[in-house]
Amino acid sequence: MSDILIKQMPSFRKVYKKLFAVEKQLVDAAILEIIKYPQIGVEKKGDLAGVFVYKFKSGAKEWLLAYEWDVQQRILLALGVHQNFYSDLKKKIY
Repeated sequence: MSDILIKQMPSFRKVYKKLFAVEKQLVDAAILEIIKYPQIGVEKKGDLAGVFVYKFKSGAKEWLLAYEWDVQQRILLALGVHQNFYSDLKKKIY
């Protein structure tokens, strides 16, 4: 498991660095889950085929973490709350 490469796309990194410490801990825990069990997220269809989205809660907020994966790496694409998440994700990918 230590051989897995984690890549952060700029859109993920931009949101992550603005989070509070408690929220960063929750995101870090979600990333560890994705590293261990990459199919834990729901695979999207259509324009976002091949993209997985993992949902987790921080208080009353539900966060979504979009990623792609293969055996050797996890690519963290985007992080955000549900409002406009998928439309923004499409814009960032294409």
